[in-house]
Amino acid sequence: MQDILVVGGGYAGLYAAWGLERRLRRGEARVTVVDPRPYMTYQPFLPEVAGGQVEARHTVVPLRRHLRRTRVVAGSVTGLDHATRTAGITTVDGARWTEHYDELVLTAGAVTRTFPVPGLADQAIGLKHVEEAVAVRDRVLTAFDRAAALPAGDLRRRLLTVTFVGGGFTGVEGFGETLALAHALLARYPEIRPDEVAFHLVEATGRLLPEVSDGPGRWVVEHLRARGGHVHLGTRLLSAVDGHLVLSDGTRYDSGLVVWTAGNGANPVVATHTDLPLDARGSVTVLADLRVADDGRVVPHAWAAGDVAAVPDLAVGGGARTVPNAQHAVRQGRLLARNLVAALRGEDLRPYRHPSLGVVATLGTGHGLFQWHGLVVRGRAAWLMHRGYHLLAVPSWERKVRVGLDWAAAAVVGRDTASLADVADPRAAFVRATRPWDRVRVPVP
Repeated sequence: MQDILVVGGGYAGLYAAWGLERRLRRGEARVTVVDPRPYMTYQPFLPEVAGGQVEARHTVVPLRRHLRRTRVVAGSVTGLDHATRTAGITTVDGARWTEHYDELVLTAGAVTRTFPVPGLADQAIGLKHVEEAVAVRDRVLTAFDRAAALPAGDLRRRLLTVTFVGGGFTGVEGFGETLALAHALLARYPEIRPDEVAFHLVEATGRLLPEVSDGPGRWVVEHLRARGGHVHLGTRLLSAVDGHLVLSDGTRYDSGLVVWTAGNGANPVVATHTDLPLDARGSVTVLADLRVADDGRVVPHAWAAGDVAAVPDLAVGGGARTVPNAQHAVRQGRLLARNLVAALRGEDLRPYRHPSLGVVATLGTGHGLFQWHGLVVRGRAAWLMHRGYHLLAVPSWERKVRVGLDWAAAAVVGRDTASLADVADPRAAFVRATRPWDRVRVPVP
């Protein structure tokens, strides 16, 4: 019995473990998946969660529901010593032990990349996890409720100002979806004027969506501005202290919500707590067959895929690496499972080669962009293509049905605008009820 340790339960990790379950014979190997979250998050749906179009739970895939012959550990790998084939594991409750393995599958993914901007850690929220997407939606909804009860002024303007930092796919899609949510809310809040709502998108480079060509990228900027968005290109966030934002183009304003989507960074477990070979960006270097390699020399019994791995892009050539997205991670996870089982049985391995299927983005209900080589589709057709592609791509028929029903309900009765902001502190009401001396007593006349 071989012990296979899968570090990370994201796209690549889930599909690798799923593939191993299907390919391994009984008694051939034991598979263990370690991840601090008990589910895989389908991140392309997070902007729609923030916009109230998809129920949050429907964007995640519970690991135990679909990995029925895999041991799932809710914890983190805090260190890897591949020379001795051991991994340090810490659970969410603080339990620690050393795990021994025969084969290592590294699919830990990436983490949010940040910069030392004053006030950023105190004011901003990311958009990489479903909990963050829910918080973004709830804060937009709560801001409208609060602003409607206030007179016009600085506090009201601050509550109705939202800022996204980062012009990649996550930032642009999140910006477009929450902008659409705000426009939909205006019909229900007659106290608020459209010119009081301000949405800012800040991007350090001179363009949005670097994965698309210049023409479609310019169209996205014009489209978002036509819908009332403020797009700041070639601009950096210099300070966010106390919610007062200072941009490098000289713009200063107060923002009630700051969403940070300025790219991904190397996972610290890989970058600083392992003896595996890394490239300059902190990614594990691998061959095209997904075996870990150091200057072309195979590191035995180690495999990597997804955002954590520097996978050669054979479809592009010229030393290019596959871009870190779900399209590659899913297919790499499947191939990794196939190759690992083949290696255990002494069979031939296959290289990873996947030509791009194009890029597609949602910019809010009825608005989208699709590009495949020279073919560009804009507007409602692209938005429908975005939904069709991701409905096919989300794992399991059970999740496809749930998300499809969410979209159908939103099309018939509109998006869900119920705020559950109190979920962040669910015991607050109970604590107040159990402390009668904290209650305000109003004398009865």
